[in-house]
Amino acid sequence: MPKKIFFFTALFWTGLILFFCLVQSSDIPQVKIQNLDKVIHAFFHFVFVSLWFLFFKKQFSNAKILKLLISSVVFSLFFGILIEILQELCTTTRHADVFDVLANLSGATLAVIAIMLLNKYNKLDKI
Repeated sequence: MPKKIFFFTALFWTGLILFFCLVQSSDIPQVKIQNLDKVIHAFFHFVFVSLWFLFFKKQFSNAKILKLLISSVVFSLFFGILIEILQELCTTTRHADVFDVLANLSGATLAVIAIMLLNKYNKLDKI
């Protein structure tokens, strides 16, 4: 796949996260499942790290996997913190939550584990 597709897919996902995290909470259907928002944060950042890792892998094909993973996770961490700051400063129905950042980090960590397992079994070479 051309690296442009990886880039635009990762960028689209980033925009989707930004939208859903900054939209007024009253516009989102309420589901009464405890900690569902944390699961969603983890899922968002699992996909975020996976997509940005794939783009970085195509963009910097000679770079080591570990360096690309660290870059993807650091990007995810800073992006998640930025969203929390924006929620606090720019919205009236959302507030910053350190547990959201921890959920983001959990999703990013799961993505790293999945990518390392795929790499161990040489599945990343086919992407």
